[in-house]
Amino acid sequence: MSETSIPEARLVDARGHRCPVPTLRLRRALEETAPGGHVRLLADDPLARIDVPHFAASAGANVIEVVDAPNGAISFLVAKAP
Repeated sequence: MSETSIPEARLVDARGHRCPVPTLRLRRALEETAPGGHVRLLADDPLARIDVPHFAASAGANVIEVVDAPNGAISFLVAKAP
């Protein structure tokens, strides 16, 4: 039996910071992540819903999951290109 699961991801907690800080932290984490790796970004700035996907697309990364987390946070799972 096979199970699909979300891959282990590097966690970047940018809650409490306003844009562009969450995107800048995501960029740094992606630079430090191996090709094909994943980064989970937690942000609570509503503008992150726009900025993170835009940045990911421009960086050649893919946002593969966006989830509303507790306390108004947004959880983004971003895959770095292989």
